[in-house]
Amino acid sequence: MNVLAQLWTGLPAPMRDPVVFAVPFFLILLSLEWFAARKLEHSESGQPPAGAYRTADAWASISMGLVSMATTAVWKFVALLGYAAIYTYLAPWHLSPAHWYTWVIAIVGVDLLYYCYHRVAHRIRLIWATHQAHHSSRYFNFATALRQKWNNSGEILMWIPLPLLGIPPWMVFASFSVSLVYQFWVHTERIDRLPRPVEFVFNTPSHHRVHHGMDPEYLDKNYGGILIIWDRLFGTFAPERFRPHYGLTKQVDTFNIAALQFHEYLAIIADVRRAENWRDRLGYVFGPPGWRPAATNRRAVPTAELS
Repeated sequence: MNVLAQLWTGLPAPMRDPVVFAVPFFLILLSLEWFAARKLEHSESGQPPAGAYRTADAWASISMGLVSMATTAVWKFVALLGYAAIYTYLAPWHLSPAHWYTWVIAIVGVDLLYYCYHRVAHRIRLIWATHQAHHSSRYFNFATALRQKWNNSGEILMWIPLPLLGIPPWMVFASFSVSLVYQFWVHTERIDRLPRPVEFVFNTPSHHRVHHGMDPEYLDKNYGGILIIWDRLFGTFAPERFRPHYGLTKQVDTFNIAALQFHEYLAIIADVRRAENWRDRLGYVFGPPGWRPAATNRRAVPTAELS
């Protein structure tokens, strides 16, 4: 284990990201799924058939993923400066990457904090604005997994407890990359339910299909990254009872990747400008997606009404 740690820490920083090594496998699996998908883009009901691809939608997802790799590198560099200071000057102890339990703490810790961030991202509109692009596809396939956000500031802040607990900053980044690699394969309709013990503990395609569903029964459910046990513990779990309808509750009809990433920020700005007082302005920014002032006699709705 000491040799492994030395080899890892000796690599240039960009090469320490497991996502970089996983990209070829992402592309191979995506190509296989795309090749296997039915050529029809829509069924007679208007819902894409299971596992379908739409070329423009898939290219939008892939393009957002490529940009996300660059922006994430920038955010990680910024975070590294802060994490290094916290780890060096504030952490009461330093955990060694040579010990197996340090990796367990890092990966489980990242997964728990990812659940917390993910749940907050669906309940606070300003943070939802960074995340909603990932939910904007009406298709659910490996390309959708690449439809990632460009603003990782929320996750960067959420990881702060880990270097404070003495986990080396590079291990925090590596653990989150492991989480991202894991979450790639759960974005598919080609895999049905897995054996019960697996479904009980881990996030699976069945669980994650629910999370991407825009159906009322599925909204704001199954936030887990690697483990689904957090949802079971904290009351946000829902089983897959029928095939979901995917996308936002108010669809965004564009494949322009900048519009998909930033349209919610523009909607927030427009709402804040129309607001008549500071309470309403704060509600539009920090309330749940769909929040409206009581005077409008409209209820706040889960997740994506404003998107």
